[in-house]
Amino acid sequence: MMFPLVRNALSRLRIPRIQQIRQSHSKHSPDFHDKYGDILLASGTSFCLVTWVFLVTQIGIQWGRSPVGRVTPQEWNEE
Repeated sequence: MMFPLVRNALSRLRIPRIQQIRQSHSKHSPDFHDKYGDILLASGTSFCLVTWVFLVTQIGIQWGRSPVGRVTPQEWNEE
């Protein structure tokens, strides 16, 4: 929502320097990120998801094993 407003405001300004910066930042041809960005994002997300699923299910971590309430302190022995 905010980007079109800023773009509109910059296009109406008559300051030549801002116009030059705006034109220099516009892309004319697709680059690496345009071609492979979505694929890399999807593959990275799936890699992290698969890694976490493996860690949670296969390594054998005992989840929720808190000793609070189950461990009682022993009497202090002053010898």
